[in-house]
Amino acid sequence: MVASQVHLVRHGEVFNPDGILYGRLPGFGLSKLGHRMALAAADDLAARDRPVSSLRVSPLQRTRESAAPIAEAFDLEPIVDDRIIEPTNHFEGTNMRRALKNPVNWPFLIYPPRPSWGEAYTSIEKRMLAAVHDAFDSVESGDVVLVSHQLPIWVTHLSVAGESFPHDPRKRRCALSSVTTFERVSEAAPAPQPRPGEEPAPADPSAPPVLRLVEVGYAEPAGSLIATATDVGAV
Repeated sequence: MVASQVHLVRHGEVFNPDGILYGRLPGFGLSKLGHRMALAAADDLAARDRPVSSLRVSPLQRTRESAAPIAEAFDLEPIVDDRIIEPTNHFEGTNMRRALKNPVNWPFLIYPPRPSWGEAYTSIEKRMLAAVHDAFDSVESGDVVLVSHQLPIWVTHLSVAGESFPHDPRKRRCALSSVTTFERVSEAAPAPQPRPGEEPAPADPSAPPVLRLVEVGYAEPAGSLIATATDVGAV
């Protein structure tokens, strides 16, 4: 048996009065509003009346704090998973508006499809999919919650949906304390691709099944609080 669903929960608002791109920097915890958002996410998960068997968190302060009300609601001890951490970013520790005006930083903007300013989308995809699949396999039953960050969750969404990675960060559908839910389905292995000039071969019925992720839900439990947020963290 495996988990029924895996929920990717984004952290709540961070206390960031100076508008710093905090990335993986220590010392950036939730604001008072962010704690309310985290509680809203926990309440949403509890209201679904689904058992949650495991809780995994990014090692950063804001995700640990966002996981706390979920841990309390389901009486779980959070497990740190480094694979669901925020991506690296050249602009970490800077104010983006000021940093973009500095010609020294312009070479890091030259190739958005990778992106050139930080960890490659393909690298984020690889570690996030591995973490999600491991989450499914980590319990005998029930659901698993992963508390992560906007870009890793959005890249997971794009990968599962079969969409390309380059995008406008302002248009990500991954609000603060949102919940993106996945299930895993088993499908018959497809037929092998024939070589040029060869006849197509039928699928091998003895081949192991293919496991595929399917996104089945998205919710914004803290939606009513987001309008008053001053730090939405999209980079």
